[in-house]
Amino acid sequence: MTAPSTFGLSSEARNLHWLLTNLVEEVPGILSVAVVSSDGLLLLSSDPGSNDAARRARGERPTGPRGSSADLATVVSGIGSLTVGAARLMDSGAVKHTMVAMDEGSLFVMSISDGSLLGVHGSADCDMSVVAYHMALFVGRAGHVLTPELRSELRQSLESQSTGSTR
Repeated sequence: MTAPSTFGLSSEARNLHWLLTNLVEEVPGILSVAVVSSDGLLLLSSDPGSNDAARRARGERPTGPRGSSADLATVVSGIGSLTVGAARLMDSGAVKHTMVAMDEGSLFVMSISDGSLLGVHGSADCDMSVVAYHMALFVGRAGHVLTPELRSELRQSLESQSTGSTR
């Protein structure tokens, strides 16, 4: 994963970037990761472009969200919203995590705090229990620091990176 620039960010924001980078680099089979706010906005993500380039270099076919980490964020937000609605209809309490197993991969969505979500796209051969365990560690470490101020800082950082890359 190509780490985004963390220059000028608070120590909490840099720590979340480090946790996300560690999650992607340490857990085999993770293809991309997105942290999404309760209103569906991408806050933090791995760099799926570098993952796609690495797969092409190994001769593997492209997988995963087609365009960008924003695509993964959209899917994660939609699944999160759908499962929260289902839990309300079933009067079953809060949704803790969701897993979608597909022929060619997996999608994991886990609640972080106050509606924020962690979404992970995994390869078909990833060990789902290992991915879920490491996601729970991330959530445990990130949940208490993901304040409204930090969410705003992360969002502004992503917007400035995308503005800078289109110039």
